[in-house]
Amino acid sequence: MHPMMLAMQARRESLQSLLFPEAEAAPAGAAPLTRRTLLKSAAGGGLLISIGSLAPSLAQAAAPSPEGVATGPLAPNAFVRVGTDNLVTIVCKHHEMGQGNTTGLASLVADELDADWTLVRTEYAPSNPKLYNNLAFGDMQGTGGSSAIANAYLQMRNAGAAARQMLVAAAAQAWNVPPAEIRTRRNVLSHASGKHATYGEMAEAASRMPVPDKPVLKTPAQFTMIGKENATPRVDSPSKCDGTAVYTIDLKLPGLLTAVIAWPPSFGATLKSFDATEALKVAGVIDVVQVPEGVAVVATRTWAAMQGRRALKLEWDESAGNALDTDALLTQYKQQATQPGGTVFAKPEANAATQAGPAVNTISATYEFPFLAHATMEPMNCVAWLHDGMLETWSGHQFPTFDHMFAAKAAGLPMEKVKLHTLVSGGSFGRRANAYSDFTVAAVNVAKAINGRAPVRLQYTREDDMASGLYRPMYVHQVQVGLDAKGRVADWQHQIVGQSIMAGTAMAVMIKDGIDSTSVEGVAPSAYKLPMMKGALHTTTLSVRPLWWRSVGNTHTAYVMETMMDELAAAAGRDPLAFRLALLEPGGRAAGVLQLAAQKAGWGKTMPKGSAQGLAVHESFGSYVAQVADVSLKNGKLKVDRVVCAVDCGVAVNPDVIRAQMEGCIGFALGALYYSEVEMKQGRVAQRNFDRYKALRIYEMPRVEVHILASTAEPTGVGEPGVPPLAPAVANALARLGGPRVRRLPMSRSGLVEA
Repeated sequence: MHPMMLAMQARRESLQSLLFPEAEAAPAGAAPLTRRTLLKSAAGGGLLISIGSLAPSLAQAAAPSPEGVATGPLAPNAFVRVGTDNLVTIVCKHHEMGQGNTTGLASLVADELDADWTLVRTEYAPSNPKLYNNLAFGDMQGTGGSSAIANAYLQMRNAGAAARQMLVAAAAQAWNVPPAEIRTRRNVLSHASGKHATYGEMAEAASRMPVPDKPVLKTPAQFTMIGKENATPRVDSPSKCDGTAVYTIDLKLPGLLTAVIAWPPSFGATLKSFDATEALKVAGVIDVVQVPEGVAVVATRTWAAMQGRRALKLEWDESAGNALDTDALLTQYKQQATQPGGTVFAKPEANAATQAGPAVNTISATYEFPFLAHATMEPMNCVAWLHDGMLETWSGHQFPTFDHMFAAKAAGLPMEKVKLHTLVSGGSFGRRANAYSDFTVAAVNVAKAINGRAPVRLQYTREDDMASGLYRPMYVHQVQVGLDAKGRVADWQHQIVGQSIMAGTAMAVMIKDGIDSTSVEGVAPSAYKLPMMKGALHTTTLSVRPLWWRSVGNTHTAYVMETMMDELAAAAGRDPLAFRLALLEPGGRAAGVLQLAAQKAGWGKTMPKGSAQGLAVHESFGSYVAQVADVSLKNGKLKVDRVVCAVDCGVAVNPDVIRAQMEGCIGFALGALYYSEVEMKQGRVAQRNFDRYKALRIYEMPRVEVHILASTAEPTGVGEPGVPPLAPAVANALARLGGPRVRRLPMSRSGLVEA
């Protein structure tokens, strides 16, 4: 299980005691999150129960279709409702950030239900960790770790199968025929006698049938949606295309105000004084208030708030952070990586069966990785409304359990007086899933400061978001590997320096023996058989708060492992593919995707002059991904022409979504490889917008081919595992072209791409 998933298993009660020490246990809220109506599954004669095998998860999903949602009466569990209008509403427990899990979750239910996909609607789950916990996270509600489909696979199938079995039982009773003779297809029940009924016509009677404890599931051969091409068009695409999808910035409420905050200009800075005289003269500005985060300007519209903030006179004390300099920090990290000590995260296995002889050829390398921002298309925002003794929030609540608790704490209210409404969000890549609930808490603080006079939307600008921290940490790796006379790995020493993502958060309990596993994952454990490895971790502490970034520790460990594998293969005089396969489990999943990607890419073929191929393979979040990059070099500038990707993620629930995720991961990773870094001078961030924190442009996107291995294993994640192999595959191709072995990222620093 991925470390982030393990971290979530720290009991929710321990968090409640931390945030609410005066109470034995904070009550769980059950606020519905649908855009139109409250979740009515438990009302009006509908049947809503929690089946043990169906224990739900997260408080997020996709917005309901404009055509409406089913209000019952058949609601055998927390995930599906069938209305008398024949509509099927599927309650999705995971947050939709563009990754397509809403479609995946809905298709799991719909397939077992034999639903008509055109009659399926989706709806956000309410904030209720007892009912909608993420099974991978224990008793917490949250989306992350590429866990949505993986943890809900059987749960959602059981939900659909239970509803179908009740519909069949009702039809069998009404028609006086054996249930085994009833057929279901596309929301219609039928019998050989000619009798038939829609699900809507049978819903009322079905709601009176017993709820099966263990509904019979389909065999893979019976699937009509799961694993089928083009069977389930994405449910969120139409609303995103026609503009009806409601993001936090789109939300309309009576009297809604907008706030922006004047944030500290550097890390560690504190406010000495401010003068709001000129800000209050700006038309539309109604208040200027101090909050723990800085100074908030509240206005009737966004532009007025921004202009008011510009008119503020602020005095800051920046002495606490003015020594923070990324160049100096990098020098410190590199020195630390050569020093003995640190906390051991890998040690040679006793009596390890290794055939390698003594090392006769040693390769040493230092790898340097910068801070990275998430740079989501939608900057952070949240609407908070204090009224009638309660708090309501609207936002892309990716971790509802944290957001619910921290919002309640900030408001000084018990959790039952707080309702979270989760809206679709424009990307996250880890940013919205933080253990501080920073933008939610900030919005609540503004709402408190204006005494709840109206709902208020706190809106970050791009600069606010990019300069606020919560970055993928800076890391340095120092690696020394020895080969024996036959080119086999005889010795491997590995030092890692960087911040712990979990330290100082409610998940610090997951740091075991001084090791934050998110700092070392991908090295220890590794898919490669390296029983001789010895590794140590040096954990640093900075005023910059770190956060996971799409694929977490694998973002740097895969690059180190896979570029070192190529360098070792070259030193041993062996083909990079053959060298890797000798260190992988024969017939294993890593070897399978590596061989498939190599085959589909034509590995070993003669490449055009000035072009070469590079490959890499990596496991993360239980999925195995291999990529082969076709790279050309012209006038000293690198271009990635094609990427062939092979993925083994167990059962491919939605092949089109999997391909889209691999394509998105490749583009995301390539932009970071080319350009991405956050630099600091005297505590201030240099890259505050896309003029300096460049993103990949469409013309730079290579051709991508995605090949999915057929599998009967339960599904694993796809939202992140496509990221780690891309950068090393490109770097390896560059080296095979005679270019430099790039050990400091991004590549723009080496002049290989335009800065």
